[in-house]
Amino acid sequence: MTMPRTEETTLPWHFRLRALRYAVTFVIPMLAIAAFKWNGMWTWAVPFYAFIITPILELLWQGRVKSLTLAEERAVLKDPVYDLLLYVIVPMQWGLLVLFLLTVSREVLTAMELSGCIATMGILCGIYGINVAHELGHRTKRWERAMARGLLLSSLYMHFIIEHNQGHHRRVATPDDPASARYGETVYGFWFRSIVFSWLSAWRIEAERLRKARKGPFDRRNEMIHAMTWQAGLLVSIVLLFGWPELAAFSVAALIGVLMLETVNYIEHYGLRRKRTGTGVYGRVQHIHSWNSDHFMGRSMLFELTRHSDHHWKASKKYQGLQSTDDAPQLPTGYPGMMILSLVPPLFFRVVHPRLELLAAKHEELELAA
Repeated sequence: MTMPRTEETTLPWHFRLRALRYAVTFVIPMLAIAAFKWNGMWTWAVPFYAFIITPILELLWQGRVKSLTLAEERAVLKDPVYDLLLYVIVPMQWGLLVLFLLTVSREVLTAMELSGCIATMGILCGIYGINVAHELGHRTKRWERAMARGLLLSSLYMHFIIEHNQGHHRRVATPDDPASARYGETVYGFWFRSIVFSWLSAWRIEAERLRKARKGPFDRRNEMIHAMTWQAGLLVSIVLLFGWPELAAFSVAALIGVLMLETVNYIEHYGLRRKRTGTGVYGRVQHIHSWNSDHFMGRSMLFELTRHSDHHWKASKKYQGLQSTDDAPQLPTGYPGMMILSLVPPLFFRVVHPRLELLAAKHEELELAA
C-alpha cells in the first residue's frame, strides 16, 4: 500500500546505502564471466539464475513495499551513485561481448555449452544492452543518450530509442502502438507485430522529423540511417575479427535479447487501452495503463523497470525515484516469472484476464483492448 509522502528534514545515515540494493544486478555479469571462462555447466548459470531462481524467489518473497517521501526522493535523485551504476554497465557490456566472441571462437565447445553461451549473451543483451539503454535513453544529457545508443548497438536494436521515446510513449495503450499488446493476443503474434511495425514506425518518425526541417527522408541526418550503418559496421567487424560462425552466434544472442525486450513489452501493457475523450483523442496516460510488479528481485535486477506506470507518468524521472502507486495494476509475480508464463498463452490468459475484467469494471477510463 502506498504510504503518505511527507517532508522530512533529516535522513538516516544508512539511507545513502540504498543504492547498493541495485548491485544485485551484477550477479548476472559475474555468472556470465564464469560461463565464458569455465564452460561446462557454468554456461547455463545465467539462464538458470534469471528464469528459475529469480521467479521462485519472487513467488516466495515480494520484499517490502515503501514509497519514498518527498525528501527521500530528492535525495536519491541527486545521488550520483545511482547514475554510476548505469555508466559502468556500458564498458561492462562491451567487455562481455568481446569475451563471448573470444569464447565461441577459441574454445572447443559442445553443442550444449555453445547454446548456453549464446543464451547467456542474449540475456545480457536484453537486461543491459536494451533495458539499461532504455533508462539512459530518457536522460536529458546528450552524452547519456549516446551511451544508450552504444548499448543498443551491442544488441542490434538502435532504432528502439527513436520509436520508444517518440512513438511508444505517445501512443501507449492505444491500437496505434505496436508495442502495446491487445486483449487475447499471444506473445508469439505480438513478437512479429511489435518488431516489424516498431521498426517501420521509427523510419516514419525520422522521415516526419526531417520533413518538418525541410529535408528529404534519406538526408544524412536521418538517425535510422546512422543506426543501420553502425549496426552493419559491427557485423562486418565481427566477421573480419572473428569469423562467420561467431557472427551467427552473436546474431542469435542479439535476437534473444530482442525477444526478451518484446516479451517485457507484451506483459507491461497487455490488454490495457485508453478511452477516447469527447473530442475523439485519447486521454493522458494514467497509472492504470501499465502492469507493475513490486517484487524486490525483479525491481533491482531491472533498475525499477517493473514500476512501469510511474515511468509512463513521467518518462524523464530516473529509475531510483519511481514510485509504487495504489492505482497501478499489479501482476501476481515479478516480470521474470510473468515472462515465462506468457510463453504458455492459455495459462497467461487464465491468470491475467480476471484481473483485467476487475480493472475495467473499476476504472471508467479503461477498456479491454480486444
